[in-house]
Amino acid sequence: MLLKVVLAVGVDSWMLAANRTEWRSAGFIVLPATTMREAFEHFQAGDFDLILLGHSLPVESKERLTFLVRSAGSSTPVLSISNSSSDYHPFASATVGNDSNSLLQCMGELLVEASKPHSARTSLIGTA
Repeated sequence: MLLKVVLAVGVDSWMLAANRTEWRSAGFIVLPATTMREAFEHFQAGDFDLILLGHSLPVESKERLTFLVRSAGSSTPVLSISNSSSDYHPFASATVGNDSNSLLQCMGELLVEASKPHSARTSLIGTA
């Protein structure tokens, strides 16, 4: 199984500990970052398949980090965890509620979508 590396920014330590085994068995290695500076330094130094933004981070910080990632020319998917399932963060690739099952499912879906050729992804936009 090919492991996917996830940068988890501001994700509560209890959530990381509680989900570490499940995420590992699903093929994810998670590197935590507690500050925005630490997150961007890890991002610049590493090669991540997904960036996970914790629900405790302010929306402005999530948006700023996503902007920095995109400004660096990266198309790495950014998944924002929200406190409410009705929240939507338009700067992120996807927004998901703070539920471990939904989170894991969304992580997998984003990685599948990111692995598709660009032309296949763009042709799906606007079809509903």
